[in-house]
Amino acid sequence: MSTVSAQLDHVVEKTAKLIELCLSLQEENDMLKLENQSIKVALETCKNKTKDLEEQMKALAVARSLEGLEIKKEAGKEKTLDIKQKINDFVREIDKCIELLK
Repeated sequence: MSTVSAQLDHVVEKTAKLIELCLSLQEENDMLKLENQSIKVALETCKNKTKDLEEQMKALAVARSLEGLEIKKEAGKEKTLDIKQKINDFVREIDKCIELLK
């Protein structure tokens, strides 16, 4: 009978160890689930930030292209003014030459 009792004690001891291991694994599993959830939240935050930054980059690209157009327009206006000024200078010189010829 002592062997049956010893075997029963051994089974009870092994069962207690298994229950203890199970509880430990459940705690670890819960911690890993929390960590996983926090990583998912961080990933979602990063995705949103990336999306916002991409939108800002697109807006900057549009702004820069418009700025380039404005600079070209201003440069075009300056060129037009320069050309008009040169024409006026030529007309004055021609007028002076005509005066001298009279």
